[in-house]
Amino acid sequence: MTLLELQFLFMRLIPRLIDKINETHTCTGGDLWAKTGHKQNSNHYNRLAIDLNLFTKEGSYITDSLAHKPFGEYWESLHPLCRWGGRFNDGNHYSIEYGGRK
Repeated sequence: MTLLELQFLFMRLIPRLIDKINETHTCTGGDLWAKTGHKQNSNHYNRLAIDLNLFTKEGSYITDSLAHKPFGEYWESLHPLCRWGGRFNDGNHYSIEYGGRK
């Protein structure tokens, strides 16, 4: 798939993930696209990654990355290229693999 096709796929899948999160929690997003601040060749620079900040329904921020696990596993089930950052110590990171990068 081309980068553009992967970006289209990513944007079709992200609402499904957010809907899943909103069943029990709520979230805010960050770094859907970044110019700096991530490791070299980050998929944030390719518009193929987002960091989701998890909150309880009452509005308390959840800092424990493990709380993302059910959502990360759901994300990974949506497409073979979906990657969850909890597999590499970045629990709120959701991405699509591109060029060997997560």
